[in-house]
Amino acid sequence: MPESSDDEPPKASGPIENAWAMKIPEFKPEDNPHGLLEESSFATLFPQYREQYLRQVWPLVQKTLNEHHIKAELDVVEGSMSVRTTRKTWDPYIIIKARDMIKLMSRSVPYEQAQRVLGDDTGCDIIKIGKITRNKEKFVKRRQRLIGPNGCTLKSIELLTSCYVLVQGQTVSALGPYKGLQQVRKIVEDTMKNIHPIYNIKALMIKKELAKDPRLKNENWERFLPKFVNKNISKRKQPKKKKEKKAYTPFPPPQTESKIDKELASGEYFLNKEQKRQKKQKEKNEKHAAAAKKREERRNEAFVPPEEPSTSKKSSNVDTNVDIVALKAKIAKARKGAKLFNKQQK
Repeated sequence: MPESSDDEPPKASGPIENAWAMKIPEFKPEDNPHGLLEESSFATLFPQYREQYLRQVWPLVQKTLNEHHIKAELDVVEGSMSVRTTRKTWDPYIIIKARDMIKLMSRSVPYEQAQRVLGDDTGCDIIKIGKITRNKEKFVKRRQRLIGPNGCTLKSIELLTSCYVLVQGQTVSALGPYKGLQQVRKIVEDTMKNIHPIYNIKALMIKKELAKDPRLKNENWERFLPKFVNKNISKRKQPKKKKEKKAYTPFPPPQTESKIDKELASGEYFLNKEQKRQKKQKEKNEKHAAAAKKREERRNEAFVPPEEPSTSKKSSNVDTNVDIVALKAKIAKARKGAKLFNKQQK
């Protein structure tokens, strides 16, 4: 098979490799001339907002299912759709296909797409995404990520998997070939687990290109596929303020002082009500005075003139006085050294 499975790329060729490409033989009435022994039926509920649409398309639904000798009923009082076999039904699996069709229509899939599930090479999958993410805000954000801006992400998934995909409420309805349904389920579940769908879309695009090369058909494609690395660090594991560990001491920490202990230490405990009131008033006045002083300083900052640079040249602090005695001593020492050098040369 040219394309690899979703779990891992193909590693070796064999009879299982061509299972997806194998053509399913058509099931004909001659294969089951006696029909079915017992009647089978399925029913499903639909929301109230779908009632008007279902009333309009129900004659088409009945006409399509009558071709397969399946009877369909619409009960608007109970809000349910039901399908059942008849004596003329010869295909034992068509009732399952009819059940899938009414399930898709109850999930807002249009009739034109839902009728495709009656074919042998087409299946459907209704993926429940409501319980994957408990947080409502995260759920809405990830579901919107699956749709993408103007539905471009959903359109990309449909083109790569050859499936019709519809996101409705807490479910994702997919309709198409069985191979594509596996890929759609993987993309949807990964997206709801906070893995961006672009990773899976890129992987599918790479697989599609690799399938065209006959040399890479039976090789492992793992080295070509993008690898997702989760870089999200949990806030619980990495706190903003890390506490430094204190040195171990066998003694317990000192007991914290109560309010009465603090009042006894400061002497406030022995004051009467009037003295306590006066003390509180004094502290309040001091606090107000400090705040007023600070406020005044902040206001006066705007009126303080900046320091102007001085235009006058700085006077040179070079010492012009020369020590004549020290200079004479240096000259005499230099002459003496020159005489010694000349004698050595001679």
